[in-house]
Amino acid sequence: MKQLILPILGILLSSYSVQSQEIIKPATSGYDELHEGISHGSIDTIVYNSTTVLTKRKALIYTPPGFSKKKKYPVLYLLHGIGGDEKEWLNGGNPQIILDNLYAIGKIEPMIVVMPNGRAMKDDRAIGNIMAPDKVQAFANFEKDLLNDLIPFIEKSYPVLTDREHRAIAGLSMGGGQSLNFGLGNLDKFAWIGGFSSAPNTKASEVLVPNPTEANVKIKLLWISCGASDGLIGFSYRLHNYLNKNNVPHIYFIEPGVHDFKVWKNGLYMFSQLLFKPVDQSTFSKYPVAGAPAQTNVRGAHYPQIFADQKVLFSIKAPDAKKVQVDLGRKYDMVKDSSGIWTVTTDSISEGFHYYSLIIDGIAVADPASQTFYGMGRMASGIEIPFSGGGYYALRDVPHGDIRIKKYFSVNRQHKVD
Repeated sequence: MKQLILPILGILLSSYSVQSQEIIKPATSGYDELHEGISHGSIDTIVYNSTTVLTKRKALIYTPPGFSKKKKYPVLYLLHGIGGDEKEWLNGGNPQIILDNLYAIGKIEPMIVVMPNGRAMKDDRAIGNIMAPDKVQAFANFEKDLLNDLIPFIEKSYPVLTDREHRAIAGLSMGGGQSLNFGLGNLDKFAWIGGFSSAPNTKASEVLVPNPTEANVKIKLLWISCGASDGLIGFSYRLHNYLNKNNVPHIYFIEPGVHDFKVWKNGLYMFSQLLFKPVDQSTFSKYPVAGAPAQTNVRGAHYPQIFADQKVLFSIKAPDAKKVQVDLGRKYDMVKDSSGIWTVTTDSISEGFHYYSLIIDGIAVADPASQTFYGMGRMASGIEIPFSGGGYYALRDVPHGDIRIKKYFSVNRQHKVD
């Protein structure tokens, strides 16, 4: 009887540990700083033969504190952006310091991290026109190099676990797009997939996940994160929206920030803590989604905030008010919390510029957090919802028209008019 009870108890305890998980909190001060008195991993350069590129290629490899050839480790392949190479994470993100600090407090599983050059071409340096077609194509070609050359080399040269459940891929920007493309496109190879601020090379959602049922079965963790003010957030949101509609569990974490290493380092900090251990999918929806402060806000104002789905969060402190609304053509009733702050999130607002007012106890006033413009028959607040792609006003490499100043003779005024 005791022999039966012990296994059952172990199963119950294991189940409880998964169900009782909390979400991973964003990094706090000091997470990326070198700490003395703890064990440190090692960074080395490796050289492998690429049958894809027909040359020898370099990558960096991180082995964890206490690394032993007698133990087998899971592997994370960590990819760089379009302007980087195998050293971009090392130079800009200090991943070895972040991981060392997490090991020291027991937050992550021991793992090997491989940082390759994701530009699979003979001259893979990040020089010249990094947007040249052949260099962009080289990022797509890296899929073959990764699967056919680099992974086999790592598995031959290092003591690693070789099944998909112990292999992860993640990256920043262009590398985030690669990670989603390669990871979701090869679920027989990867079970843990992360995209940090994924770039326009990210394939269409229905191409990435053509079979949601298969994805549900095979994916251990799909992580999508981005800065709320990142002009590329639409690619992350597009995939998130598709996954939601098709009931594919994933984490969608949007934090205040732009397209930079502050966001990407935090992505690695959080993502790495979830790898190669039981994951509680019921926590996925609890990860926060921040909005980006509107460009029409006054300097330093955090609200209104615009979300990727074009909904807007308004906030105003008016502790003595009885009723507060936002008038955007349609009136939205705001809700007051215990500190006297009123908030409301609108429906999706159409792209472009909109006038609005706050109505406080029946009196229309301008929002002190927004710039004011003449509209609605008076001075009113304004908010601009960015156009899709973020480049509506951007100068593009297309044929351009011509603007000139011409003078003409006005019969009514009897002189030339500028």
